[in-house]
Amino acid sequence: MSNKKVEITERAAEIVRSLKEKYGALIFHQSGGCCDGSAPMLLEKGDLYLDESDILLGEVEGVNFYMNKDQYEYWKHTHLTVDITKGRGASFSLEIPLGLRFIILSRLFSEEERKHFASNSKE
Repeated sequence: MSNKKVEITERAAEIVRSLKEKYGALIFHQSGGCCDGSAPMLLEKGDLYLDESDILLGEVEGVNFYMNKDQYEYWKHTHLTVDITKGRGASFSLEIPLGLRFIILSRLFSEEERKHFASNSKE
């Protein structure tokens, strides 16, 4: 059982480490809004105003991962894994100039995970 709601693949983690060296503190945000829709965006910390409508799902590679609460309603039953693929997304995410884009791989929580998160929920 995973006790995390969000994790990252090693190849995506390599890109995050490289971008952290270049830009410093970063955040992931998945809004479900414009551009690439529900693709996670990696941004410099402070470049995006976070408020009560953003939920912290966890941390991957030392980077907080936030999701807009409206988007979270669709994803709250799923385990997310951040991965990377070739291609240029239509967002302001820091990996785009590298010819790469972050994507989300998802699966439904197992019954054990669902019970774990339900018992530890702050919602």
